[in-house]
Amino acid sequence: MSTNAPAIELIDVRKSFGKTEIIRGANLQIAQGQRYALIGPNGAGKSTLFNLISGRFPLSGGDILLNGKSIADRKSYQINRLGLSRSFQITNIFHRLSVFENLRCAVLWSLGYRYSFWHRLNALNDANELAEKVMEEIGLRARRNIDAGLLTYAEQRALEIGITIAGGAEVILLDEPTAGMSRSEAEAAVELIRKVTVGKTLLMVEHDMSVVFDLADRVAVLVYGEIIACDAPTEIRKNEHVQQAYLGSADHGEGLL
Repeated sequence: MSTNAPAIELIDVRKSFGKTEIIRGANLQIAQGQRYALIGPNGAGKSTLFNLISGRFPLSGGDILLNGKSIADRKSYQINRLGLSRSFQITNIFHRLSVFENLRCAVLWSLGYRYSFWHRLNALNDANELAEKVMEEIGLRARRNIDAGLLTYAEQRALEIGITIAGGAEVILLDEPTAGMSRSEAEAAVELIRKVTVGKTLLMVEHDMSVVFDLADRVAVLVYGEIIACDAPTEIRKNEHVQQAYLGSADHGEGLL
């Protein structure tokens, strides 16, 4: 593995479902330690691309590298163990477990605990301490013993971000982390994401352009399955090709321009 390699590199990535080609030769390099936002009109293939990177879908062509190593033939759990973790559009937590128990589950594998019937969870001091640390970081200590299903929507999203980072992954994928939030909740989520991704590589799909331009170091634009631009937010904002891609899309164009 090359230490100078991009955290994630897409090389002519393609994905077809039957005769329908969704991703059409996407190319992108995501630098180590940077925050990238992936934007594009509805139907551009953003979620499909996320699923390809995280191993949920197999590639139809091309290659994906994680820290210089191909992960094209890897399963999701194998990619996770190589240091990439992701969240989902739909909150993905254990609703009947407490906040603390959700986070403790998330840290076990990274600490070397495998499938075991003889370890008492309450005696795993390192796992308990790390879960407590992450819980403090995401601002949910006061909700420690509450079942996750009873949290507010914003709190559940914060918990999912905590679960995503708890395993110590250096590359984080967040799929629409502020979707469904009020403006104040989204602002709080941005500050949380900024805090927990310091020193890490972030790739997020986000529709809220104020979040994108506030948080991202660089913005990649996906249109009809191809990356048409990747640049600093200020450059993306005035890019004519990007503006044309959003014309006629009221939920995107006004916020972009």
